[in-house]
Amino acid sequence: MALQLLEIGTTTDQLSACRLSLLLGVFTSNNRVEGFLKFARGILQADCGILCFHDEPYIWHSSAEGFKVYQAKTEANLASFFAGDTILCSQHQNYSAFSQHIHDLGVEHRRIVGFDLKINKKQSIGQVILFDDQLDPFKGNNLELVHEFAMSLISIIELRSDYAELKELYEQQLALNFSKTKFFQIIAHDLRAPFHGLIGFSEVLAQERDTLNDANIQEIADYLLDTSQSTYSLLESLLNWAMAEGGRFVYHPINFNLKQSSTIVYSVLNSLAIKKDIQLIDQVPEDLKVHADINMVTSVLQNLVSNALKFTHMDGTGKVTMYAEKSADFVDIYIQDTGLGMTQAQIDELFQPRLTISFKGTAGEKGTGLGLVLCQRFVDLNQGKISVQSKEGVGTIFKVSLPIADNDYQALSLDRMKQAITE
Repeated sequence: MALQLLEIGTTTDQLSACRLSLLLGVFTSNNRVEGFLKFARGILQADCGILCFHDEPYIWHSSAEGFKVYQAKTEANLASFFAGDTILCSQHQNYSAFSQHIHDLGVEHRRIVGFDLKINKKQSIGQVILFDDQLDPFKGNNLELVHEFAMSLISIIELRSDYAELKELYEQQLALNFSKTKFFQIIAHDLRAPFHGLIGFSEVLAQERDTLNDANIQEIADYLLDTSQSTYSLLESLLNWAMAEGGRFVYHPINFNLKQSSTIVYSVLNSLAIKKDIQLIDQVPEDLKVHADINMVTSVLQNLVSNALKFTHMDGTGKVTMYAEKSADFVDIYIQDTGLGMTQAQIDELFQPRLTISFKGTAGEKGTGLGLVLCQRFVDLNQGKISVQSKEGVGTIFKVSLPIADNDYQALSLDRMKQAITE
């Protein structure tokens, strides 16, 4: 069984999976993998060297013929032969078994030495193997020198890994800052439009009252009421979103019957459902208890049910149903409607804080898109999960998973206690 030689560019399509190798600049002008193997071969006077990292699809081979790449073998499992040591040479108890294993993998040799690469002297990340057909054993002093250089290679990996993570965090922060700036620009634009209407029609009422009949006045009054309510709703959502993002919400988890929240939501929104000729159904069991902030949970359910009513058909066949069930350590709550449904593109954008995402409901209602962002934020604060399934023209199901109440007097965790004290 021989190693499979690969050609760079055509058969190394999994190169992106070689994270550590890429951190060492493999196939760049600053290839630390090739440089290290050349150095190690020179110190030990070995003809060939191999470096491999765990869970990477390729191994790197250095010899007088150049730097090459081979397909890694899943059955290699070299770390187990080291038995906790970092050097495996001819004096090691597992040397014969290790040498035979390397032979079985297709690497012919007469002498061989292995170095286990460990982070923090504990976690093995890969191995370096040097070998050839000579009979003289490798010199001990030279082995130590290569071992020290291998440790410096690990330091380079750690530094570059930290740098890559910091760079990624920096880029994410830049993107977040840009997103927030754009978000507030959209907020300013969306607030300006309704205020233009409010000011304009208020001016008509104030200055041209005598020219208006009762029908005109009623139309203006209806417009002012609808615009004021929608603008207030937008401002309230913005305030809640800003408070959630700034950490100003006080999180007070308690054990409570989920039915308490669903009953409140039903009583508040059932009149709207009747007005739209939609059947609102509460099937949440009486005995399901969750450990969460009751105000946040009620807000989440109210928002989801309100959205479901907004996008459900008004022809008398529409239904919006709340139900829940236990699953492992969570209580899964479902808000199901028989409404318009969504495309995958719309689903992908649902939880993004962008005011431009606003779909009209079945009665022409407008939304800002902030409600679902708040729902996700509240669910996250309660150590839960929120997801959605939808099919265009069929309907939508939102699923909210909240921690189940383990006992009647569930104590706050240490982290939650610290959070409550600091708040």
